[in-house]
Amino acid sequence: MFRSVIPRNTAALLILAASMASVHADQGGTTLTVVMTNDPQANQIEVYDTRTQALLQTLSTHGKGGVGGNARGVRQLNGKLVAVVNYGSNSVALFKRHADRLSFDRMVTTTSAPVSIDFGNDHMYVAGSATIDSFELHHDNVVWRDGSAALELAGGATPPIGSTAQVGVLDKQSLLVTLKTDPLPGTVDIVPLRNGAVTGAAPDAVSAPAGTLTPFGFSVYPDGTALITLAHSSQNGLFRDGAFTAVTAAGQSAPCWTTRVGKYVFTVNTASKTISRLIGTGSNVFVDTSVAAQVPGGAPTDIDADKGVLGVIDHGAGQSHLSLLTYNAFGELSLSGAAINLGVPNANGIAILAPSDPDDD
Repeated sequence: MFRSVIPRNTAALLILAASMASVHADQGGTTLTVVMTNDPQANQIEVYDTRTQALLQTLSTHGKGGVGGNARGVRQLNGKLVAVVNYGSNSVALFKRHADRLSFDRMVTTTSAPVSIDFGNDHMYVAGSATIDSFELHHDNVVWRDGSAALELAGGATPPIGSTAQVGVLDKQSLLVTLKTDPLPGTVDIVPLRNGAVTGAAPDAVSAPAGTLTPFGFSVYPDGTALITLAHSSQNGLFRDGAFTAVTAAGQSAPCWTTRVGKYVFTVNTASKTISRLIGTGSNVFVDTSVAAQVPGGAPTDIDADKGVLGVIDHGAGQSHLSLLTYNAFGELSLSGAAINLGVPNANGIAILAPSDPDDD
């Protein structure tokens, strides 16, 4: 009887190929958009396929929403982990990605009502209404809170409720937290870290420049500079070495939220209903394109981008909408279909989840 014999090295390659196919199937091949409904009684997330714009899932966050005037209430890590603030419940809900679906993983409690989230230094950081917390990460799993500190305004006062805007990782030694305090200029807190954890020491509270108002959203460059919007004076600032080193007119009204794609920072201009494209250097902020795109719905709020897809939320006429755009290597934006009605009035927080990279494992 004839018997086929597969050489040993060929068999090994077939096994490897099958294994890789299984891995890719588990990771999923779809870029997802996650939006928080922000319901003050029964908070949820909605998960969309960015290509078809189909609603794939609606999942409970097992808590209460209600946050406003913030950035990054939803944040993702490596396309595998999604964190969502439950402002009214003093908790953060965590979700894991499996193929093209999300599932609830666990809840962690925070020391004040959570507002904004970022990842870095093998930690998750949560800025709340009065405090900043750090949570240790092990292989994309949040394990425990290992540090907290009180936020402060320039001059040492306690921030009023509603002033916290955004947290972001600056480098291995520090975080930034922006605080809005109209009619005062506002504050940027520099929060010290030790081995990634918040130390508990008082932050270095830096006032926004005289003549400016409301440090709000920001994006950090790899060189440790941060491009920060000054929303209520319609300006953008460059923050470096613990100080604002440049301030420039935005050319649009009320730049608030930001997301960075390589050298470009996209800012959402709420009053103008536009998106601008900026470039920050070591000492300057340049408006590369004042109107990179018009937002087709109401007043735009939060924004996120990854792997060629940019999403922005807007509010108008008692409804929230999601607009999806694509971008190329030159930062040129193109709308992808019509705005999606999210079916809720105050959606807040967005994350774009591209398929995870096996090299991240």
